Amino acid sequence: MFFAGALAVVAGIVGYLLVILNGERILAANKDVLSLTEASVVYDSSNNKIASLASVNRQNAEFSELPELLRDAFIATEDKRFEEHSGIDMLGIGRALVKDVIARSAKEGASTITQQLARNLFLNQDKTFFRKATEASIAVALENQMTKDEILTMYLNRIYFGNGIYGVKLAAKYYFNSSLEDLKLWQMATLAAIPKAPSYYNPKDDIERSTQRRAVVLTLMNDQGYITQEEEDQAKAVVYKPPGEFNSGSDRNKFLTYVDFAVKEAMQVMDMSEDEIRLGGYKIYTSLNATAQQTIEDEFDDDSNFEKSPDEQKQQAAMVIMDHSDGSIKAMIGGRDYVRKGLNRVTVPRQPGSSFKPITVYGPALETGDYTPGSTLRDDKKCYGSYCPTDSNKNKYIGPVSMSQSIMESRNASAVWLLNEIGVSKGVSFSGKLGMPLDKDDRNLAIALGGLSHGVTPLQMATAYSAFANDGKSVDAHTIVKIVDHSQETRYQYAAAKPKQLMKEQTAAYMTELLQGVVGPGGTGRGAAIDRPLAGKTGTTQHGISGLKSSYNRDAWFVGYTPEWTAAVWMGYDKTDKEHLLKKSSSAAAALFSKVMSKAMKDVPKGSFGKAPSEPTPTPPASDAPDQVKNLTGSYDPNQMLVSLRWTPVEGDGISYRIYRKDSSQAEFSRALDSAAAGSADDMNVAPGMSYEYYVTAYDSKSGLEGPPSARIAIEIPTVEISPSPTPGWNDGSGEGNEGNGNNGNGNGNGNNGNGNGHGNNGNGNGNNGNGSGNNGNGNGNNGSGNGNGQGGGQQGGESTSQPTPTPTPTSTPADAGGTGSGDGTSGTSSGDAAALPSVPAESTGP
Repeated sequence: MFFAGALAVVAGIVGYLLVILNGERILAANKDVLSLTEASVVYDSSNNKIASLASVNRQNAEFSELPELLRDAFIATEDKRFEEHSGIDMLGIGRALVKDVIARSAKEGASTITQQLARNLFLNQDKTFFRKATEASIAVALENQMTKDEILTMYLNRIYFGNGIYGVKLAAKYYFNSSLEDLKLWQMATLAAIPKAPSYYNPKDDIERSTQRRAVVLTLMNDQGYITQEEEDQAKAVVYKPPGEFNSGSDRNKFLTYVDFAVKEAMQVMDMSEDEIRLGGYKIYTSLNATAQQTIEDEFDDDSNFEKSPDEQKQQAAMVIMDHSDGSIKAMIGGRDYVRKGLNRVTVPRQPGSSFKPITVYGPALETGDYTPGSTLRDDKKCYGSYCPTDSNKNKYIGPVSMSQSIMESRNASAVWLLNEIGVSKGVSFSGKLGMPLDKDDRNLAIALGGLSHGVTPLQMATAYSAFANDGKSVDAHTIVKIVDHSQETRYQYAAAKPKQLMKEQTAAYMTELLQGVVGPGGTGRGAAIDRPLAGKTGTTQHGISGLKSSYNRDAWFVGYTPEWTAAVWMGYDKTDKEHLLKKSSSAAAALFSKVMSKAMKDVPKGSFGKAPSEPTPTPPASDAPDQVKNLTGSYDPNQMLVSLRWTPVEGDGISYRIYRKDSSQAEFSRALDSAAAGSADDMNVAPGMSYEYYVTAYDSKSGLEGPPSARIAIEIPTVEISPSPTPGWNDGSGEGNEGNGNNGNGNGNGNNGNGNGHGNNGNGNGNNGNGSGNNGNGNGNNGSGNGNGQGGGQQGGESTSQPTPTPTPTSTPADAGGTGSGDGTSGTSSGDAAALPSVPAESTGP
């Protein structure tokens, strides 16, 4: 026993000496680390420097500048035996070991202030035994070479306080606009609370969490005798109010959202702390497109793109642009005041409304192979149990409707009918494949209209739509291309995972065809159009505030893609209440998309969408099929911008008609729309300068048989000059929300809840709120001659989805709601969608 004990003592001494020698060796080899820190630099896709991550965001303080109570706050919080140990707190280590054994993992760090300084200077954040041993050896060496005051001063000058701020001196200015000597107790405790989790506990990003952590610090200070109970109570009661804008002199503010997002990605791929990434001297090369990013920044700085708030809480927005061929993120912005708030709304979940229809309804339906863009859906007033979705279009419940017309006009009843036909499980599964797994409570028909328990983020939506644009293949969203260290060694190189085929290529091609119709004439997203091929979808959600009768909205979306890039735009308020609602609907989001993308892509070569496969040619009719349709005629109405078709009805009960069409660029006919009307139909999905051929067949719903094609006719659509952007302050004639619409008119849309103006050539439309029926209106032609009478189209607002209450009950049945109206100054046509989400009163109507 004696020899065993002696051997143990010798082993302990040798081990201790090795620890000391190892720490001294590391410290001697890295003396410069004690005085110098090299900031990492971020570069754009052209290898131009866009940000230095930290070097100028530091101000060193002398020990004499540090108030004693401030030092006490950090010692009480981080290392209460700081003045007693020699770099290692054996009691703390023992306590941590016991807790780790109980938790069966390395939960407790047991790090002293000296060890934390050693880690920040030399090591990473993992909690392995070997790293802790090295950290301890460096800590002991630091204690041997420096005084306690020097160690504490260096620690307080080195630690990270969030938002790019290093050192307690600059943190005092940033968070309180105060010098160190003027700090109050509650402010000192707030600062001492931050280092545990800088992005989580700093008061500018999260006041509530910061206040809770501050209370913990004050309690510790009281328990250790630094302050009295009265001082603790008074300091806990203070409410933090952010100071004005702070300028540290750093170039961090340029493209701040993108840079912060890239830093978080770098932390993940390098498995390092934020402190190590920012101060590691790395060169971080990204996929940022400077033109696109600057365009977003400029448009978000332009107040005219947003509604004016009644108080200091601004209407907010977020946007992300990515290249769907490789998933590289080209630009993003997290809000209009991101520099101050630091909240990246690109990653904040919101309710998607009708922008979710391609993901839970049309996409999975096409994937089954049983449906094509020309397939006939049912747009009927129908209840599914107690869930009774409503259409918000001027012509409600039109019966048979093609899929292309259903999505173009964002019809609700037909979308819910289709999800019910294919099964909710298919919609849930398809959403999961596209990177948006739905909550277990989202197993209901409300998901057809974007009614979700927790919502989705703009980044998730952009990634999902990228799969449609990328021939159905998965897209890995990322910002970082490579990371190089100070010795020019590549520490990380992005390598894309092998793409997964998330859907059939045919499904993706059909979806692109459908979404192109949405941004064309008559579509709810026509305001997003730019000077290149575009496909996309709008979405709006109602306010969902109990007891409030208003057509105003909570969220507005536009998600779309060109052959090259995909982008998502969200608009709304951070905190929605009756004073903070969107008066407009998705038309504003679509307009912002158009402004940004038309400028951001000016140097991007134009491509084109591949053609969707031709739909099957109708099979020869059976002997008892309906007769051939006779006397088919057609004409183009320039005022209403549609082709009007007429024919002689065939005899028989239950007969509907299928209209087939092909344009001059197509080799085969496809089914464009269906009509229950006996002898007429209007094709609103036509474009200027195009020529179209049509034929019509009769369809017997009882027998399921289709008659022979009618004779073909050809229609030429004249070319018209369209102004690329409306005059500021004027509506462009395609208004949603509380705006009137005159497609070719200088028309006024007057609804019960407000007025809106449209500008065009002639026509006047008036719309009533909530029912889409219009009053007669008059308009004068440009040349001063001629009057046009027309039904004012649409109701107040646009394709809206009722918002769940803050604590939704998703299993409850969504109620009815109104939705979009876009009135045509001459024809009174309207289109839109309104989705009622869980827990919304049945009488609620939406824009």
